[in-house]
Amino acid sequence: MSFKLLPHQQGVQLLQRSLARGRLGHAYLFSGDRIEELESIARTLAKTLNCQNPVLQNGVAVDCCDQCPSCRQIENDIHADIHWARPEAKSRVVTVDQMRELTREIQLKPTQAQFKAGIIAGADRLHVSAANAFLKTLEEPPAKSILILLSTEPSRILETILSRCLRVNFSSGARRELAASEAAWLEKFSALAQEQKTLLGRYILADVLVQKLAEIRAEAEKTLSARSPLQKYDEIDKELRDKWEEELAAAVEAEYRRLRADLLLLVQCWLRDVWLHTLAAGKDLLNFPQIPGAEAIARRISPRQALENLQAMNETQRILHTNVQEALALEVGLLKLHF
Repeated sequence: MSFKLLPHQQGVQLLQRSLARGRLGHAYLFSGDRIEELESIARTLAKTLNCQNPVLQNGVAVDCCDQCPSCRQIENDIHADIHWARPEAKSRVVTVDQMRELTREIQLKPTQAQFKAGIIAGADRLHVSAANAFLKTLEEPPAKSILILLSTEPSRILETILSRCLRVNFSSGARRELAASEAAWLEKFSALAQEQKTLLGRYILADVLVQKLAEIRAEAEKTLSARSPLQKYDEIDKELRDKWEEELAAAVEAEYRRLRADLLLLVQCWLRDVWLHTLAAGKDLLNFPQIPGAEAIARRISPRQALENLQAMNETQRILHTNVQEALALEVGLLKLHF
């Protein structure tokens, strides 16, 4: 994919201006809403730097052709001079061994590329020791090389890493509209919440939430498996197959966690509507005025209880970032809600 086909034109234009002026940085942090979009942008930048038939502006490459052998190799993650590091499957962190290997590869002379690139997907998952092992290279990478860190949660990245990177934000910056499936699910959740006045009712809501999360995980596995190089190549050696399988498992887990956070944020925004109704706030302040149920619940609880609901969901989101059992954390969080 070339730059002209990518969204987030403001960030893309910033990169292209830097390319045109010969002022590209040596280390970048790309932040945004979806890791797949950030990976596409990083790939396109690596392609542009190494394209054999680039789009030129004043004699300088500002976009890739997306067709030459170099572009195709980078697109398929098989270019010898473009190196990736992703969170590993079991620990879901980028390890110190991965960063030492990436550092070693970056320090070597290019095999065929004009620019070597090291791309860290999920930089917020860098283990502390991995980050420390990477600092010197991040600050002073070799000539004709670029380091690109990708993150959907840049606030979790160590300050020592952030201070050494140029940051480009590819986030939409606006609250997205509800998809039809999301609106339908939230309506169902809201209707059930109106009926659940007992402890048993909280367990029913927890079950509805867990079922939805199972659907989300299955969809993430299906989508990411289809994009994996495992689907493109039948005959690969065991070591590379194991590596790709680990990367796929880690990518699925990372995407699932992001989607889980989105779903819980959806519930939290609806609970905010309940709170606003307890304060008799205007409808123009509501997140989902089209979703019935929040007002009925607000008539049964106090503003303080509605605020405690929001605090309970905040705490649930925080706990889920740890290694706690998911079902237990969700159950405990929902049992705290007032309906």
